[in-house]
Amino acid sequence: MKNMNLSAPLPFVGQKRMFAKEFIKVLEQFPEDTVFVDLFGGSGLLSHIAKRSKPDATVVYNDFDNYRFRLKNIPQTNKLLADIRELVGNSIPKHKPIKGELRERIFKRIEEEELNVGYVDFITLSSSLMFSMKYKLSVAEMRKEVLYNNIRKTGYPESSDYLKGLEIVSCDYKAVFNQYKDVPGVVFLIDPPYLSTDVGTYNMYWRLSDYLDVLKILEKHSFVYFTSNKSSILELCEWIGANKTIGNPFEGCTKKEFNAHMNYSAEYTDMMLYKKQEKLVHKTAAYH
Repeated sequence: MKNMNLSAPLPFVGQKRMFAKEFIKVLEQFPEDTVFVDLFGGSGLLSHIAKRSKPDATVVYNDFDNYRFRLKNIPQTNKLLADIRELVGNSIPKHKPIKGELRERIFKRIEEEELNVGYVDFITLSSSLMFSMKYKLSVAEMRKEVLYNNIRKTGYPESSDYLKGLEIVSCDYKAVFNQYKDVPGVVFLIDPPYLSTDVGTYNMYWRLSDYLDVLKILEKHSFVYFTSNKSSILELCEWIGANKTIGNPFEGCTKKEFNAHMNYSAEYTDMMLYKKQEKLVHKTAAYH
């Protein structure tokens, strides 16, 4: 377990740092030369822990969100954060809003970075200028939010060896699954975006059907699967198991949709589905 991280080097929505120690215990149940395939690699934390726990294992990290590019740019990100830290100085107490001219100067510095360097790690930047788990991916999106002085006092440590020893791929999880599904003893690490959770920072559009498709992987394979009570997936599977014959009650329905807005940045779609059952016509015999 030499040089093992129990949290990801850079912020990432949904990283499994709270499960790190329990995950290590689960890994102990598998042979040293196991093939672990991290289908939704995210921050790479699960892959990193698996490789550090079992150096002889093959660990495949699906870096679909290009986290390794963010790691590569840590020095540049630290420089940008240092400049913002200097702009704020001691003028704003910790965790208090940044307003007025100072707010605009911060945005101007970020825009300069984007123009001159060509890259800004907005997720890392968001964690210093917004509250936890509130990530925006552009200056335009950040302008819609209140900025806070949550800036780190020091830069992020460079993590050149964080992904060392991993086999890194970057493609749809289904393609990775198909490549490894027949490998004897393979263990799939499955941490999909949670249902009913904002997936705006992922490089994918995540629907309910996509979420349910993942469950097909669980059949006849060893796996470590992560979910939350926000998704209600366990409750859903239990209900389906208890009501196997119901089928799709919405089959044949007509659907009408209406776009609704809660505020300037949040909207949702209301739906109405209807179906009229035709009455059964009972033919009575005619008696003469």
